[in-house]
Amino acid sequence: MRPFSILPDPSMMFWSERHKRAYAVLEYGLMTRAPLTVVTGEVGTGKTTLIQALLRQTDASMKVGLISNARGDRGDLLRWILNAFDVPTPPQADYVALFQTFQDFVLSEYAAARLVVLIIDEAQNLGAETLEELRMLTNINSGTDELLQMILLGQPELRDIITRPELRQFAQRVSATFHLNSFELETSRDYIRHRLVQAGGSGNEIDPAAAARIHAEAGGIPRLINKIADLALVYAAVGGARTVEAALIEELIADGLILTARKEEPVQDRLVLAARGDAKRTLP
Repeated sequence: MRPFSILPDPSMMFWSERHKRAYAVLEYGLMTRAPLTVVTGEVGTGKTTLIQALLRQTDASMKVGLISNARGDRGDLLRWILNAFDVPTPPQADYVALFQTFQDFVLSEYAAARLVVLIIDEAQNLGAETLEELRMLTNINSGTDELLQMILLGQPELRDIITRPELRQFAQRVSATFHLNSFELETSRDYIRHRLVQAGGSGNEIDPAAAARIHAEAGGIPRLINKIADLALVYAAVGGARTVEAALIEELIADGLILTARKEEPVQDRLVLAARGDAKRTLP
């Protein structure tokens, strides 16, 4: 098993404190049937892996649809959504027909005692107008029962879009939100050790100095750590070395195999949980 594959793999999940909190927010959204839950983070911080882990916990009481990289104009979003739930639609259907089809689907699932959960990855690509269209879909919910839940994952600019004045109604529907920052040095070291052990190693195949150099070059982004560590293990094997040292990482850099990672601007840690009413509480 490759310890540092860049593909999302819940079985290799490293539960940093930040990832535990992000997952708690996702679970909170499902448990309370929150209409909108939002998790953001830089590319490669593990948002998709979190969702894959969450999907393993869903049961027959939920009908889950997953959309990645959705784009398009008004009406296209509904086609994306219906396709995610395998609901057939005529190519010539107009917006009203598409909306009615979706509403009928949600109501039929509710009648069967199933909650409809829509997960949208890379939601920053939707833009302000499409996000407002999503908010309108939550109007399907009525009375005391929530028929439709949405979980949005995206890059940091998604937070910027949501906090625009014209999307204040959308923001008010968001019951829980969390931002995944990049790793600190010690967390990166623990992450590297964890992946090595999970793959059957001792955890010492990459020494602490090399791990620190990987962290600095990757800017603490897990996906970039994986790419650098994977190359380092290959270089070590070719050279007959049993341990990756900092000098080998410098060799990778000198050979031009590593693109310097852009360091993330720090985002203030904030975990906001809101009940269905107006009351909110903020946790550190």
